[in-house]
Amino acid sequence: MLSGGTKRARSLALAVLALPLTLTLTSCATSAGSSDEDSSGLHATSVAGPAQQSSYGDFAAPAQSVPATGNAENAEDAGSSASTGPAHSVSVPGLGSEFSAQIPEETSQVIVTSSPDAKSDSGTLSFYEFTDEKWKKLKTFDTHNGSNGWLADRREGDKTTPIGVFTLSDAGGYKADPGTKLPYTQDDRLPSSANVAYGADYESVFDYIIAIDYNRATGKAPTDKTRPMGWDKGGGIWLHLDHDSGTNGCVTLKEKDLKWILENIDPEAHPRIAMGPEAELKK
Repeated sequence: MLSGGTKRARSLALAVLALPLTLTLTSCATSAGSSDEDSSGLHATSVAGPAQQSSYGDFAAPAQSVPATGNAENAEDAGSSASTGPAHSVSVPGLGSEFSAQIPEETSQVIVTSSPDAKSDSGTLSFYEFTDEKWKKLKTFDTHNGSNGWLADRREGDKTTPIGVFTLSDAGGYKADPGTKLPYTQDDRLPSSANVAYGADYESVFDYIIAIDYNRATGKAPTDKTRPMGWDKGGGIWLHLDHDSGTNGCVTLKEKDLKWILENIDPEAHPRIAMGPEAELKK
């Protein structure tokens, strides 16, 4: 028969061993019965939630039993600007030579998202279109970004938004396609996924989504879990609906503002998003 002290020690050990599993299920619980099957035949649940408001990492790419790792073959899908030609002949307002060089000649729509400094969790997003041989600002919107600001070499769960220039290839959301020209994936699981991860107050934050092509495979739904650069770099960085506070990596806007972007963005314009603190973007 075990003594009372031995029983308590064994219970504590089992609790410690169970903690990683508990955290995994807490951050990656699924809704609507979605699951992935691992090599043991067990089903690992996953959630399509935002990269925001969590102590356990970025949620917008559903969890997977074995994290994706980077390799040479899929490096182009990791989310760089991936220019197919020379740099644009005209600099986008607010971008210095370093960032302007990442805007290819073929691009005629650029979104610039910036904050006053590297630690700020709020800022603005401006939508530019190249017409009559100059960049014309069509709209500017208020935004939130990572609660810990901006970082070029960001990591999973560090609550920063990546600095850089990225393509914008895919969209989706709980609501029906509002008329965007981007490939759009409607997903009925998104409200319950948000509810599981963040509570009922966050059910509508995924009504509309544009995937920012940071560490993701383009040409897939925003909720796709592939991370070409590896799990540690984080992923699931989206434009999605605002919740009046800093995020864990995403950039958020009010619904009418994000719908306007969805209605006006054009894949034939090879759109790019340049993101970061103002001083960094001006380099």
